[in-house]
Amino acid sequence: MTYSVLICDDSGLARKQMARALPESWATTLDFATNGAEAVAWLRSNPVDVMFLDLTMPEMDGYQVLEWLQQEGLEVKVIVVSGDIQPEAHQRVMNLGALEFLQKPVAPEKVLETIERFSLRPDTPTNQNTVTAEFEVDLQDCYREVVNVAMGQAADRLARLLGVFVRLPVPKVNFIEPTEIQMALEAVSDHQSLSAVCQGFIGSGISGEAMLLFADSDFSDIGQLMNFNLPLSEHDQLDLLMDVANILISACLKGIAEQLDIEFSQGHPVVLGQHCSIRDLVSTLNQRPQKLLAIEISYDLEDQHITCDLLLLFTPQSVPALNSRVSLIME
Repeated sequence: MTYSVLICDDSGLARKQMARALPESWATTLDFATNGAEAVAWLRSNPVDVMFLDLTMPEMDGYQVLEWLQQEGLEVKVIVVSGDIQPEAHQRVMNLGALEFLQKPVAPEKVLETIERFSLRPDTPTNQNTVTAEFEVDLQDCYREVVNVAMGQAADRLARLLGVFVRLPVPKVNFIEPTEIQMALEAVSDHQSLSAVCQGFIGSGISGEAMLLFADSDFSDIGQLMNFNLPLSEHDQLDLLMDVANILISACLKGIAEQLDIEFSQGHPVVLGQHCSIRDLVSTLNQRPQKLLAIEISYDLEDQHITCDLLLLFTPQSVPALNSRVSLIME
């Protein structure tokens, strides 16, 4: 038996990594979709035996694709490949009919083990894969994928601590002027009153600051999840802020560092402000004369009305070292 294979992922880097992880000459045809909507369009008119499916994608995510497959009654063997490693994410995709769940960045040996475990080896080896789509991988795409994996690890820690499911976004990566920091913060949070923690980091010629924004209206909800006595005192709110910041910032930076094969040293977390506006927060930041590499992530706790917004700001001097590390992943 031979196999037609579809790889569905919004990241060109992830599609490239997934294709390279497949056993040589395993697929008869190998095609690609850049989001769930494209995958559905392809599946409507083309036979697919095996699909490798990402979860966090624009337009139509992996969960929606799995739901659509169930509704249509299509028999496609789906192997989910995702940076969202929360136990609940794993359980949900298996309940929706996925064959297996593999963690990003995907390891070739795990792919081979899965193929053999589910008897997906072809009866007769093919001469080569037939690729009908080109890889388009640039540095910004690569940055998004690296952060996607890292934010999934951070969400997993938060989910396990609070016993919730964290909905993950597609991270945003942009170069911004220091004067645009306020707009970047407003883009990740529309709350009127916020509290924020800032933590510096440095390693291997790369440095920057991580900022966690927390809506004041969310303190009671998250305090209840963490078994604090209500109503919360100012001290309790500060403890909550520092606890969540430590989890998300440390885990996210650790995930980035592991992929880039570096180590970050983190400074002591500093409270930028409590119960203040974004304008007030921005006024406390150390403004720099050059563009900053900004990465925006929003963690949304399902059914809790709680959102934690994380902004990573890398100094302009860090960009050459970052680009060099990221380029190694792209090769």
